[in-house]
Amino acid sequence: MKILQINAVYNMGSTGRNVKETAEYIKAQGIESRIATSAGATNDEEVYVVGNWLDKKMHALCSRFFGLQAYFSKQSTKKLIKWIKKQRPDVVHLHNLHANYIYLNELLKYLAKADIPTVITLHDCWFFTGKCSHYTVENCYKWETGCYNCPKLKEDHNSWFFDKTKTMWRDKVKYFQAIPRLSVVGVSDWITNEARRAPMFKNATSISRIYNWVDLEIFKPRETDIVKRYDLPDHKFLILCISAGWDEGSIRFKNLMEFAMALSDSMHIVLVGGIKDSINLPQNITSIGYISSLAELAEIYSNVNVYVHLSYEDTFGKVIAEALACGTPAVVYNSTACPELIANGCGVVVSPGNIEEIVDGLNMIQLQGKYYYQKTCRLQAEKLFSLQKNCAEYLKTYKETQKE
Repeated sequence: MKILQINAVYNMGSTGRNVKETAEYIKAQGIESRIATSAGATNDEEVYVVGNWLDKKMHALCSRFFGLQAYFSKQSTKKLIKWIKKQRPDVVHLHNLHANYIYLNELLKYLAKADIPTVITLHDCWFFTGKCSHYTVENCYKWETGCYNCPKLKEDHNSWFFDKTKTMWRDKVKYFQAIPRLSVVGVSDWITNEARRAPMFKNATSISRIYNWVDLEIFKPRETDIVKRYDLPDHKFLILCISAGWDEGSIRFKNLMEFAMALSDSMHIVLVGGIKDSINLPQNITSIGYISSLAELAEIYSNVNVYVHLSYEDTFGKVIAEALACGTPAVVYNSTACPELIANGCGVVVSPGNIEEIVDGLNMIQLQGKYYYQKTCRLQAEKLFSLQKNCAEYLKTYKETQKE
């Protein structure tokens, strides 16, 4: 058996690491692996690089001008298909394709014509909407019957002039339905249930949930003096907040500032992620910048008292899973996939944007103490987010899709 994975990035970011770890797992089972990507590739002979820098820039420009996402990079996609034909994969596994490097219709048309068993992972909602990666904040469910008049036209792959969501939605229905053997995998129960209502997956042979995973050998309870390392105040209840970047204009940053102002003097926020030096933070927040080392991140998770997740839309929430794996409870919003990750006493679920509930949840966790949650959090991570277990589920899906 030979598995080909296609993703925007390789060995970088959460999806890029997933692709690499899946490849390593299946190779350990004696299965051949091939990867096609547009960024983050190495000199590994198993990795094929789709397009180049100029092609992606031109694709992005055309996408914004014409309002069509994943309709360009035609020559690069033809070359990719030619390479796929030479590789003769038994299964093609599609991850993120909306990064200005693939002509989606051409690729799907080929997979259907060649009758190649195809697995797609829903890392976000793009595969079953006209263009958007998420839609719950806008409360827009047009994708169930047909996208048009998009409320996020200037977001999620910005279109300067035209709303082509109807065209893109119809093409996805047409080309996904034409694939004879298609298995759809959601990374949470929430997105899996959403996908079951999507017309483009009407003919799918299976729609199932396989959680993303974390490396439980890296993300585990670790004892480190982060107070001294990051010059944090002594004897405080430490609250961790993480984002790739903190934009002062975002609702996430607004919520951060609001609940910081409402905290007791015994609490202090540790902020991870890029933030402008010009932003003035209150005294009860210490920014330690972006952390690239997974081991260092695990040490931070392990030695704070609680993690607060301020995202309104998540198809999985990998940082939540990482916190739990390190024995740290979480406070999350009751939206999209977030609540299902912290079931069974692993933290507190609050109404989205409700600052009073966030503070009440933090007070309760402080009163009960982290130790009250620690063992349950780790067991939850071992049960749901094991790399070995969940990669084995993908291997099972590959085999079942091939048989259909």
